[in-house]
Amino acid sequence: MSSGPKIWLITGVSRGFGRELAEALLDRGDTVIGTTRNGSADIPRGKGRLDVLALDVTDARAVKTAVAAAFRLHRKIDVIVNNAGYGLLSSVEEATDEEIEHVFAVNFHGTRRVIQAALPHLRAQRSGHIINITSMAGVAPNPGSGYYAAAKMAVEGISQSLAKEVAPLGIRVTLVEPGAFRTDFLSEHSIRRSTGQLQDYAATAGAAHERLAAMAGKQAGDPARAAAAIIQAADSPKPPLHLVLGADAYHRTRQMLDAFSADLETWKAVSIAADYEPPPQ
Repeated sequence: MSSGPKIWLITGVSRGFGRELAEALLDRGDTVIGTTRNGSADIPRGKGRLDVLALDVTDARAVKTAVAAAFRLHRKIDVIVNNAGYGLLSSVEEATDEEIEHVFAVNFHGTRRVIQAALPHLRAQRSGHIINITSMAGVAPNPGSGYYAAAKMAVEGISQSLAKEVAPLGIRVTLVEPGAFRTDFLSEHSIRRSTGQLQDYAATAGAAHERLAAMAGKQAGDPARAAAAIIQAADSPKPPLHLVLGADAYHRTRQMLDAFSADLETWKAVSIAADYEPPPQ
């Protein structure tokens, strides 16, 4: 994809990565169609053009309407960024059905709905780049965020399958897997905590929650540099399927891959022996 001005559709531009990315794009002269729940955003316009649409990604009809409106505004969209989402902190045992259903409704089904609504337009234009913001939790989960990790892993899975389906149509897919960045993600605006506090999980889920609380406002990740990295990937003629952002995310992902590889090789003989015996020659 060329590095010239682009037209972007970004969900959730009111704060966090969505806002940081929109500001950087407008500053360089790109066009941004952003979504927020109330249809407004106080983002500096820069040299580019900003349109803001109201969208609740849990509303299936609203997603179809908003995506269609975005394509009517500019006829073509170059990059779609599924950014809207929030975190849920809870042990696996303690989360309620309502908490679990809602974190999936926003983080997975919201992303899935935008993708499905956009694909007919992207197929027609035979181009486009879908960028889905997941998390290092969706690659290498820690205790205390299992359902958030599961929702992001679902996005990982659908995106990897999607990438193979749409590559022949000129459409690209990238998963952005950030670590801890100094956004308001750990604030009440972007994270929810289950009310359960079982003592048996104090050393695992509970300790993880305490570490996150202590980290708020001190995260090593720079949101402006993350936005620049996402733009670099979108401008690349060969964008990555996986874009891991932040030193913490890199090291956690490497540890997960090493542990996965160790299990794979240790149990190789057992894995292969699960096949039928080959027929005699």
